[in-house]
Amino acid sequence: MKVEIVPFQDKYSDYFYDLNYDWLNEYFYVEEYDEKVLRNCKKEIIDKGGHIFFAIFESQVVGTMALIPREDGIYELNKMAVKKELRGNGVGHQLIQFIIDYSVKNHFKSVILYSNTVLKNSIHLYNKFGFKEIDNPDAPYERSDIKMELKLSDL
Repeated sequence: MKVEIVPFQDKYSDYFYDLNYDWLNEYFYVEEYDEKVLRNCKKEIIDKGGHIFFAIFESQVVGTMALIPREDGIYELNKMAVKKELRGNGVGHQLIQFIIDYSVKNHFKSVILYSNTVLKNSIHLYNKFGFKEIDNPDAPYERSDIKMELKLSDL
């Protein structure tokens, strides 16, 4: 299933909220920080130098993810979600590849992410793309028990 990946547009804000809210509720719960970012994604991500992308299939938004600046040249892969009925069709794979290509093109140093080891498919996907587990002393999410990094100089 080939998707088109497009940058943030105001008309897609509700999809960013809905896709992520549904995913969080399915696996964990929506933390206070999540609610703040999801409700105000333009203010909390775009206006702070971040990026949000959407996967489009047959004119429908089927996935999303964000890159949030954390330190100089380091961005956090954040708020990745794919429509439940379309998971397993390669949408997440295409989103991550897009983010990696985008990050290399823009000369980012690395991409980090926070996850949870119960999400075995996600961790497998991140490993497949070269993300490596690193120390996790600063997890901003209660649900996070693993931090991973992809050093773009290693590519």
